[in-house]
Amino acid sequence: MTVRTSDGVRLHGIVVPADPPRPPTPGERRLTFVVAHGFTNSTARVPFLRLAGYLRRFGEVRGLDFRGHGRSGGASGVGGDPELLDVDAAVRAAREDGATTVVTVGLSMGGGAALRQAAIGEHRPDAVVSVSAVSRWFVRDTLPMRRVHWLLETTAGRRLGSRVMGVRLAPPWPANPPAPVQLVSRIAPTPLLLVHGDRDTYFPLEHFRTLAQAAGPAAAVWVVPGMGHAENGMTGPLAERIGRWARDTVGRDPVWDDARVTSAGTSAGTAAGEGR
Repeated sequence: MTVRTSDGVRLHGIVVPADPPRPPTPGERRLTFVVAHGFTNSTARVPFLRLAGYLRRFGEVRGLDFRGHGRSGGASGVGGDPELLDVDAAVRAAREDGATTVVTVGLSMGGGAALRQAAIGEHRPDAVVSVSAVSRWFVRDTLPMRRVHWLLETTAGRRLGSRVMGVRLAPPWPANPPAPVQLVSRIAPTPLLLVHGDRDTYFPLEHFRTLAQAAGPAAAVWVVPGMGHAENGMTGPLAERIGRWARDTVGRDPVWDDARVTSAGTSAGTAAGEGR
């Protein structure tokens, strides 16, 4: 698929049709996942395609290459306002194509962009999942992130990023946009799931805990033992757990459930979701 952002950048991506293991039950909503990849990744990479294959059991999966990545135009803002516009365009396109229940799933750079878009974007999702997201800007606490900043901040690094990694970088930000931790509290009442691995070598658990505290008690938060970073750390069981969370959280029509309760003459209990 091809989508144009509000600032005129053409983005390219893929649509993976849903492949549920069973027919939908009465009152079940059709889910559409908009997946936002991490820095230097794309929708053509094996980790992204593997994740899409897991999530398609729960709904259609859409992914766009962020600007400056893959087949998309423009230049990467590395998680700033340009990437917010990219996620916004992806959600808008899904709605225009008939999606009624959109769940954004962002990983690393895409995780921060998904949080910021859910808080202040024009086209908000029905639920948002952020995996391995950073809480604040200019993180140099880990060796991998010091290498990333060398890539971003030096002439040699920017040339290497373009030639070897295929990432086209925009000029540095003229001003720092609000960081994810400054905006995450504004996502509510939209359902939010924060996921982080305890072996993430890019962003330590400090970032996860800071985001969870700022998001408040309404957010679901998962620390995943043994998980590394973003797409490369994603496993089939974890992806399917995320799919079940989305299905259990926004995959039911409340009008149908209310009608079922009224017809039964009792208050039917709902299945417990995977929460805090």
